[in-house]
Amino acid sequence: MNSIGSIRELEKATDIESPLHAMDGRVKLVSLIFIIVYAVFSTQILVMVILEIYLILLMYLSNISFKTALTRVLLLLPFGGFIILFQPFIHPGNVIWSGAFGIQVTDAGLLWGALLMSRLIVALTSIVLLSSISPMQEVVQSFRKLGMPREFALIFSLMIRFLFMFFDELNRIMHAQKSRCFDAFNKKISYKWRMKQLGYTVAMMFLSSYERGETIYMSMASRGYSDQSNLYHDRKRKFGTNEYVFIFTTLLLVVCIQISAMFIFSQLGIIGDYIIK
Repeated sequence: MNSIGSIRELEKATDIESPLHAMDGRVKLVSLIFIIVYAVFSTQILVMVILEIYLILLMYLSNISFKTALTRVLLLLPFGGFIILFQPFIHPGNVIWSGAFGIQVTDAGLLWGALLMSRLIVALTSIVLLSSISPMQEVVQSFRKLGMPREFALIFSLMIRFLFMFFDELNRIMHAQKSRCFDAFNKKISYKWRMKQLGYTVAMMFLSSYERGETIYMSMASRGYSDQSNLYHDRKRKFGTNEYVFIFTTLLLVVCIQISAMFIFSQLGIIGDYIIK
């Protein structure tokens, strides 16, 4: 139920009126991917801090709830953060702590782990920002306009539509179970029986989604859909002032950060390239 609510809220966030929401999807997509790529190749934590502040400022200008954005970042953080936790123990360097069974923590490992974590936070914040200011279908159209092959764009578009249908089916089945007083976390019921019922639920969910998908496909085919069908595009629009200001600001920020990283940050003792060596 929480996943279903998160998807609904994610789509609602894209309906907010703000300068960033009104921009062309290609500008938002390319700019945020550019920030992610630059963050991945950067080797200084202070660079990540400045990029994160810039992304938070964009969230403020987009009228996005900071609490909601933080929750989404924290939900995604364990997927990459789990690997980062091991870096202080496996990265070579000066030992600053020793424990039982030969476990050691190095200074370079801590610094490298902090750099990886800052990169991950910047990347996740960019993804959350993009998903909050661009509807999923707009992201697909932006990829298509940027040259994504027609087949991939069409599959991506259908996947997004079927994703919501899949969760609708799950929501319906869970409501039916709840109306019959079924609780998968009730410890008073046999664990084996609960797992069996959950297996039935998963099977019913996929069967119901498959039947719904067949119905949708027949409806599409009756309207002329085939493997040669093209993805619908909105009418061509020219870039306005907001788009040019956003592109210029992002590029100028990255250039200034890179110049500072080369000539200023290293003199202040900020973490630099030596971590990778």
